[in-house]
Amino acid sequence: MSRIKIDLPDKFIFSTEIPLRISDINYGGHLGNDSVLSIFQEARIRFLKQFGYSEIDIEGSSIIMTDAAVQYKSQGYYGDILIVELTVDDFQKIGCDFYYRASNKTNGKIVAIGKIGIAFFNYENNKLASVPEKFIQLIEDLKNQ
Repeated sequence: MSRIKIDLPDKFIFSTEIPLRISDINYGGHLGNDSVLSIFQEARIRFLKQFGYSEIDIEGSSIIMTDAAVQYKSQGYYGDILIVELTVDDFQKIGCDFYYRASNKTNGKIVAIGKIGIAFFNYENNKLASVPEKFIQLIEDLKNQ
């Protein structure tokens, strides 16, 4: 029984394949809970990179994680390939949420879903920053495709 509920948006705007490494597997022989956030981060970095962005530079601002929620749906095992889908939603003045769905490529079972809160940050001034309008527009354009 889940203690949290993540309502995923209807449309994902990015997908990538990530194989489970031996370091992702815990003593129970399946995907460890500590690896899921790293897998989500890898997907986020791949998503940003296609637009020339990085976590340290999105239109001159960096991003930092403010919170995270994960629901584990099924087990993943060494050698499985996850299809990790991502979308961005819930824009606020200084942040937004990244949503994830990780599914087993072979059997289609959802392994985990997640929502990560992101704030935009200026490390030079050590202060929060507004979400760049150009980034918001990029996301909206991708959702409308």
